[in-house]
Amino acid sequence: MTKAAPDPRAVREASLDELERLGLPIPPPTFPLVWEMGDTVELRPVGELEARAVVLHVVVARCFGMPTEAAMSWLLGSHLVELVTPPEWQFVAGAKGDHRSFVLHHDAVFALAWLLGLSRHLDPTVPPEERMMQQMPDLPSGESFSAWRSRSLVAVRDEAEAAVLLDLYYCLDWAFQELEKAGRPLPGEVDSNAIGQRRWALEWAVVFHGPYHEDKPAEWEEVDLSV
Repeated sequence: MTKAAPDPRAVREASLDELERLGLPIPPPTFPLVWEMGDTVELRPVGELEARAVVLHVVVARCFGMPTEAAMSWLLGSHLVELVTPPEWQFVAGAKGDHRSFVLHHDAVFALAWLLGLSRHLDPTVPPEERMMQQMPDLPSGESFSAWRSRSLVAVRDEAEAAVLLDLYYCLDWAFQELEKAGRPLPGEVDSNAIGQRRWALEWAVVFHGPYHEDKPAEWEEVDLSV
């Protein structure tokens, strides 16, 4: 459902207050807003959120020893192959690519699980909940995508709530990188790579409409995390 996005300046003030609470550096006054007053916001359809989460879940499973044939067979049987990006498919099918970068997708799954209501929090100071893996498809037992959808208790987050968290992670991404550049300690057990992965998932999933946004939202590999 599309609804009016919350006041971006009020949301940014709350994000900066949270950075201060965590002892993090504050972005400069020129740091851009994620959206403008008058924009509308929505989440991608629940089926897209679920599919992206489980595709990444399979990619991460490949990092930790899931056999190639089993991973490919699961994606084929779940009719998700067309939703696997070319870099992901090259890794799943041929172990090509940066293994470490694919391992990091565990935190992107965490953010998507939060959006789907399968994770209780997205605390930037702690790693993903252990129970999160139990909320995802049981790949070793061969649980299918459709069977998982039937048993998972999805309760998609409110669009405005998701937008607020995206703004926070946009600021956190900058702050964590600044801390690491300066060699200063981080506020918890999570580093800038994990923060970036969570932001990636939120940037992809939360869709804004307005004069300064593209008509078509970016695909997964097109999400720009450089700003």
